[in-house]
Amino acid sequence: MDRLTSTTVLPDAFQGARDDISVQIGIIWSQIKAPLIVPLLRIAVVLCLIMSLMLFIERVYMGIVIVLIKLSGRKPEKRYKWETMKDDVELGNSAYPLVLVQIPMYNEREVYQLSIGAACGLSWPSDRIIIQVLDDSTDPTIKDLVELECQRWASKGINIKYEIRDNRNGYKAGALKEGMKRSYVKHCDYVAIFDADFQPEPDFLWRTIPFLVHNPQLALVQTRWKFVNSNECLMTRMQEMSLDYHFTVEQEVGSSTYAFFGFNGTAGVWRIAALNEAGGWKDRTTVEDMDLAVRASLKGWKFVYIGGVKVKNELPSTLKAYRYQQHRWSCGPANLFRKMVMEIVRNKKVSLWKKVHVIYSFFFVRKIVAHLNTFVFYCIVLPATVVVPEVEVPKWGAVYIPSIITLLNAVGTPRSLHLLVFWILFENVMALHRTKATIIGLLEASRVNEWIVTEKLGDALKAKGGTKAPRKPKFRIGERLHLLELGVGAYLFFCGCYDVVFGKNHFFIFLYIQSIAFFIMGFGYVGTIVPNS
Repeated sequence: MDRLTSTTVLPDAFQGARDDISVQIGIIWSQIKAPLIVPLLRIAVVLCLIMSLMLFIERVYMGIVIVLIKLSGRKPEKRYKWETMKDDVELGNSAYPLVLVQIPMYNEREVYQLSIGAACGLSWPSDRIIIQVLDDSTDPTIKDLVELECQRWASKGINIKYEIRDNRNGYKAGALKEGMKRSYVKHCDYVAIFDADFQPEPDFLWRTIPFLVHNPQLALVQTRWKFVNSNECLMTRMQEMSLDYHFTVEQEVGSSTYAFFGFNGTAGVWRIAALNEAGGWKDRTTVEDMDLAVRASLKGWKFVYIGGVKVKNELPSTLKAYRYQQHRWSCGPANLFRKMVMEIVRNKKVSLWKKVHVIYSFFFVRKIVAHLNTFVFYCIVLPATVVVPEVEVPKWGAVYIPSIITLLNAVGTPRSLHLLVFWILFENVMALHRTKATIIGLLEASRVNEWIVTEKLGDALKAKGGTKAPRKPKFRIGERLHLLELGVGAYLFFCGCYDVVFGKNHFFIFLYIQSIAFFIMGFGYVGTIVPNS
């Protein structure tokens, strides 16, 4: 009997200890919940609702402006003087401005022929155009290939220069700056810039240069991007939706209202005098293009966006490449905002309204608030209110405003409206990295100046797929397993389970679906997976 008692008492002891721990956790939670968690969460909800309203007003304002632009037919050709360039019998080709075409590249094995070929195919008087290939490649084999391609076009009579340097200081900005120092550039009037995967149509210069020739107040002509691989995978379709809104709405509204918008770094033509007056290329952030645009605008120069001219290019189709690109595109603007906000405030050449537009609308709302609110509100605060039911989010903030913002964002790509749910889930996941990068930029923390060139595949995947069945890609934890996404996914899944058991508002439907999206991206099953050679 004594032995029986001892064997039954031991498990009871463990059971009691386990009950004691759970009771203690419950007591601690109840003690800190009311005085600490609830007030903090309420403050977070209020801040997120304020940011949601800021985004909502910004999106509605741009929606109204773009509708008015379309109804009034205010095309760039009507707002600015535009005439076809005509021959001059007396002056001959010297009547045409001398145009420099810069192509910065770095180890672009898959696309260098496309970009160089397209640039050399531009229609313009042959003695009034210079093609400048700025090759920062570190792979000697690729360097030799690029140089041979330049020599091949030179043998056909194209005025093409192959330029290299012994370092990569300043990355793309450094290469462009170095290219502008060449003696033959001093005679050039305008410079067109194309990244290594961009392929302009032959008539590109005929459709853009006249704006600069006939409107001395214009510094920049920006054209639209056309994505050649948007149908490659679901991830490229999601990117197309975001970028189409940027071009069809944000760039168009900025051009039509304030004659200011961010230079996209490629597929644009600059007046060299304006570029030099603004201080030239600077490498203080990872968005040298936006930096130059803001400085030129503060000098009083105007920009025009030509949505009718489209330049073919490639979207990053691997998750790794896209994450690096989004880090650069989110960190750079935040860091530039930190560096330039007081310079913008003190500027005497531009109007107060333009300052407000640049600081509040262009930088604060679009480059900071948009990223922070998307992740913090929908992936952290809103799920937390499930566990803390004392804090409620009004339906207009949790449902109506996000729905309207989403629909307004989707107008740029009507063909992808059926993918709207996938786009929401994808953007919420990517907001994690954009938020992280934005904070890094604002605080100038580590990785603030990290520059990793976006990988381009070109026809590489098709070439590999056309030979033999590729081997299964090796699993690399660093590349295929993303702990941040998995952690947030686990948090959302827990909140969803809690809502199923204790909740009443059916948030678990969104929480489960969003957690699955985080898990899918956390395990790297998004985008194109490039097979090993």
